[in-house]
Amino acid sequence: MSEEQDEALRHQEKMRRRKSVQDREVAEKTIEKGLLAVNTGPGKGKSTAAFGLVLRMLGRGKRVVVVQFIKGAWSTGERIALERFDDLLEWHTMGEGFTWETQDRARDVAACARAWEVARAALEREDVALVVLDELNIALRYDYLPLETVLDDLGARPEMQHVVVTGRNAPPALIEAADLVTEMTLVKHHFKAGVKAQEGIEF
Repeated sequence: MSEEQDEALRHQEKMRRRKSVQDREVAEKTIEKGLLAVNTGPGKGKSTAAFGLVLRMLGRGKRVVVVQFIKGAWSTGERIALERFDDLLEWHTMGEGFTWETQDRARDVAACARAWEVARAALEREDVALVVLDELNIALRYDYLPLETVLDDLGARPEMQHVVVTGRNAPPALIEAADLVTEMTLVKHHFKAGVKAQEGIEF
């Protein structure tokens, strides 16, 4: 037997053992439930990842509601693309822009309160498979919404409904309540090198 054949057999046996472990682990997972996912951290891509999940749900013919808490009504590529699924998708941009732009706490609080009413309505609907609460963590960080109310409403949603919350600085209580938490880590960002926000990348 050649060295190459011997290496191929060793690899085949290694993958066979690995497959056996993987199959056993998958078979042990029997719970099916609506997940609460949190995308947080200082890195880029939190909302983008959530919108990827929106696309996956829509591809499966499931109904989705997106509520944006902070971002203003500026045109984004993902919204333009996903609105082609308007029979299954509801998109609500409820914010009035980033907090450093409005510079008006009362106005931001009022906008977030209106957004939460829309979110709460979505969280009560059995026909909605996924609710994306985009930049909700920012609203919670600045105390624009009461955290207890948010957690109570999330906990009372339909059993099989999935929720994704995005934004930096997710509060510890939300992280504790979540089933899945992903922290985007900033390693390098083109903005620091003077590259401006570009169509198709940032919006």
